[in-house]
Amino acid sequence: MVKLNKIYTRTGDDGSTGLVDGSRQAKHAARIEAIGAVDEANSAIGLAAIALANTDHAQSLFRIQNDMFDLGADLATPLGEVGGKDFEPSPMVLRVVPAQAEWIEQAIDSLNERLEPLTSFVLPGGSEAAALVHVARASVRSAERRVTALAAAEPVNPAALAYVNRLSDYLFVLARIANDDGAADVKWVPGANR
Repeated sequence: MVKLNKIYTRTGDDGSTGLVDGSRQAKHAARIEAIGAVDEANSAIGLAAIALANTDHAQSLFRIQNDMFDLGADLATPLGEVGGKDFEPSPMVLRVVPAQAEWIEQAIDSLNERLEPLTSFVLPGGSEAAALVHVARASVRSAERRVTALAAAEPVNPAALAYVNRLSDYLFVLARIANDDGAADVKWVPGANR
């Protein structure tokens, strides 16, 4: 259970931040960059949820926001720390599990059934709601780049990598849904302004 009585602690004044295992890392370290990018993406997803507040999709985005906190907790717990080995969830360690990415895959398949296949790339826009979902998608892609950079240097839960990869796909499909099931997508016209 999380309990926050005090928001500022002064412990980060030296440019470091704490991880779940009690260790500290520089705020610019790859792990902290990844956690921060996940937080930024989660904030962008919150804006998308507000834009889709009067739809069934808002609840899916709220679920995803909760999973993004799980992802942040997973990244904040280095491999082999705080009990448990590898990336198995335990009472002491919160890890992203494959079922979370599988839920996203099922959601993508369900939404995609409503869409015509693409014949061109689409520009990130159309409706305001779709544009905000595209901002969230781009933020998730940025977070994925940070998480994969961390994974190149240190072990990262494979389920966490799969989750963040699937999430950007989901948001792309959701943006098309927000564009009147793709009818209001703005198509890319290569070289149109030469």
